[in-house]
Amino acid sequence: MLTIPAGRRAAVVAGMRTPFAKSGTALKDVTAVTLARHAAKELLYRTDLSGAEVDEVIFGQVIPSVLVPNIAREVSLLPQFPRTIPAYSLNRACASGAQAVVNAADQIMLGRADVVIAGGAESLSDIPILHSRRFSALLVEASKARSLSQRLGILAKFRPRDLVPITPAIAEPSTGESMGQSAEKMAQENGIRREDQDRVALLSHQRAAAATADGRLTAEIAPWFGGRGMDEVLAGDNGIRADTSLEALAKLRPVFDRRYGSVTAGNASPLTDGGAAVLMMADEKARALGYRPLATVRSYAVAAVDPGWQLLMGPAIAVPRALERAGLAWSDLGLVEIHEAFAAQVLSNVQAWGSQAWADRLGLRGPVGEVNWDVTNVLGGSIAIGHPFGATGARIVTTLANEMHRRDVQFGLISICAQGGMGFAMVLERA
Repeated sequence: MLTIPAGRRAAVVAGMRTPFAKSGTALKDVTAVTLARHAAKELLYRTDLSGAEVDEVIFGQVIPSVLVPNIAREVSLLPQFPRTIPAYSLNRACASGAQAVVNAADQIMLGRADVVIAGGAESLSDIPILHSRRFSALLVEASKARSLSQRLGILAKFRPRDLVPITPAIAEPSTGESMGQSAEKMAQENGIRREDQDRVALLSHQRAAAATADGRLTAEIAPWFGGRGMDEVLAGDNGIRADTSLEALAKLRPVFDRRYGSVTAGNASPLTDGGAAVLMMADEKARALGYRPLATVRSYAVAAVDPGWQLLMGPAIAVPRALERAGLAWSDLGLVEIHEAFAAQVLSNVQAWGSQAWADRLGLRGPVGEVNWDVTNVLGGSIAIGHPFGATGARIVTTLANEMHRRDVQFGLISICAQGGMGFAMVLERA
């Protein structure tokens, strides 16, 4: 029988990430594995942790390479680690990095691990390009041919249309609807105005720019050295626009509904490359090794809605569940981090949390709570910083834990929407 140690807590000790770069720019030639390894290696270096102390490695990735299906194992094979550390990768879409963190927390609280490296990575500059099933079948058939004449006969079956590549789309397999189209539908059905979306985007850029300038964000970043001479240094996120304005955002045309829409490239997160890693430990283990934990995982929850309805409304359900499991009310929260896939998605969930109609729908006594923007996304969010699918959750955990430490905030909340109609929420408690 498994005996769970009483009172055992899983602590966030530190986090590190690469710069986040718009796809096709500074990190376009860097694989997701390299990004994940860079973040993990720098995490070990800055915390002065021996790789031999690590019990497991867990990483999230949404669009894995067919050549490297288990990115976590490649991280655990860094020279800094013994080769005997088990590792696995997971996919909970945009919440993958955060899911890796709570999976680590579960293992720690169950007494199955003391130290875990959790995180995620994504290279949306390096996505797999597929061929048709017919093309693949013919290639396999040709590889099994026993003679040159047989092989030539099979190759003669190829047609020009077989060579047309299939590019993965960021769309729901069940509905064929892209996340952007879903965000547009949510904006229209929930009455979310274009101006309000642009204001969320502007706030994201302004706060991310300020947090970069004062060093709060750059402290979490392991600079990337690129170029032939390794002399091209990227030390910050290249999607942040300190000089943007409401006027500039208002000039951008809608992307998904060009005639009546309100979702633009300016009020949505960009396709991004990046990696992130978080050092998770049992609280007592961290203190025995001389570390002062930043925060502990108080609770988490996941939820799902029908993808054909409002795809990105999962957090409206996950957040009250996480608060209930934590034994907390919204008013207890000192800081909140809401993943900004789209400003329309953020505002739709904010609207739901403050709605009595939503409370009735979920069987709650009253609304979850009103969002206070003075303590929400205080260092900016994914619209400005970027959104490498597998890495974002780990980035948010790191940022929230560090800011809770700086402000001496007792409780913080993370909310993440995810493909498939899923929502994720986590409550951190100051250690």
